[in-house]
Amino acid sequence: MTADLSLSPRGIEIRARLAAFLEEVFYPVEAELDAEMDALDGPEPFGPLMIALRKQAREAGLWNLFLADESLGHGLNNVDYGQVCELLGRSMWAPMVTNCHFPDTGNMEILHQYATPEQRERWLRPLFDGEIRSCFALTEPDVASSDPTGITTTAVRSGDDWIINGRKWFISNAVGAQLCILMACTDPGAEPHLRGTMFLLPMDTPGLDIVRRVPIFGHAGGPGHAELRLENVRVGADAVLAHPGSGFLLAQERLGPGRIHHCMRSIGWAERAQEYAVDRAATRPHRDGVLAQSQLVREMLARNRIDIDAARLLVLRAAHAIDTAGKHRAYREISIAKAHAARATQEVVDRAMQIHGALGLSDDVPLTRFWAMSRALRIGDGADEVHLMTIAKHELRRRGHDRDR
Repeated sequence: MTADLSLSPRGIEIRARLAAFLEEVFYPVEAELDAEMDALDGPEPFGPLMIALRKQAREAGLWNLFLADESLGHGLNNVDYGQVCELLGRSMWAPMVTNCHFPDTGNMEILHQYATPEQRERWLRPLFDGEIRSCFALTEPDVASSDPTGITTTAVRSGDDWIINGRKWFISNAVGAQLCILMACTDPGAEPHLRGTMFLLPMDTPGLDIVRRVPIFGHAGGPGHAELRLENVRVGADAVLAHPGSGFLLAQERLGPGRIHHCMRSIGWAERAQEYAVDRAATRPHRDGVLAQSQLVREMLARNRIDIDAARLLVLRAAHAIDTAGKHRAYREISIAKAHAARATQEVVDRAMQIHGALGLSDDVPLTRFWAMSRALRIGDGADEVHLMTIAKHELRRRGHDRDR
């Protein structure tokens, strides 16, 4: 496969402006922003510093970078955005500053593609403009949510309305969100891929409650990863996204690019972890010299570089496949990139932590947060094992073995 993975002239210009913005405006207040967002408790979507930074980013033309539609975004292709997204991934909050944070990006994409004009006006326009945040509720505590055909949250017709009951959890950024795009089973007797429907629910809908933030490695602050309870939630027909039974299709439409965006960001935090590791190794006293003089430490730094560069190439190859063949025909490349990047970046961060010793376990450096994000990436948007099964299926088909064995 021959692929041009270089930046376009437009991508070069956007990446340079973003790098300058991050260095001059964002990084000097990163620690303050981290504390502000960690304390966020809703219903406001953003704290004052985040609002100010988002205003500056928008004025600088660094807004909705993920959108290929030039009337709404910047017209970057996926290869361009992959390298821009790597810069954003160097910090937890940089994507939100530029309105490129998940799950809003995926939600905006499916709303743009499938929402009615009225739904776009109510929800999509405020999301594009950065006035509100949203969440995406698919995962459930009692089923294997890597397979969305098995969800148990139900939506039952009641006249022209729908009554929704169920539980969702690990719903990212739910605290402070105004919109929840929720998947529910509307026809349990239908063919599995036609059972689900997506609904647009205001977060203040009666019967929809945030039970708690689910702690992740002991952390439960900020927008969080929430558990939701839905008890007799009544919504009208205008809450249905696309049409009843289309939920699985919409989930796949949403998750394909979302998976690759996560991988793009992971390269950014892996690179930053490597920078911390190199600086630590070069300056930390060890016997008569520094850590970097140790062969074992040099091997760790070398393996980090190999893992990062390999992950980047696989991610950009998947981005190129989406650009040239479309996301539906790029699932093999997406799965390969997702399975490799998640594991590789976790190992990179883990080595960086090891080089830092006890400091690497503290919050004085961002490595523990990078490690947690990498570990979560191996489960979110399809567990490693799901993507490995997809890759194996493609390998069997290449040799003419179409039937599962």
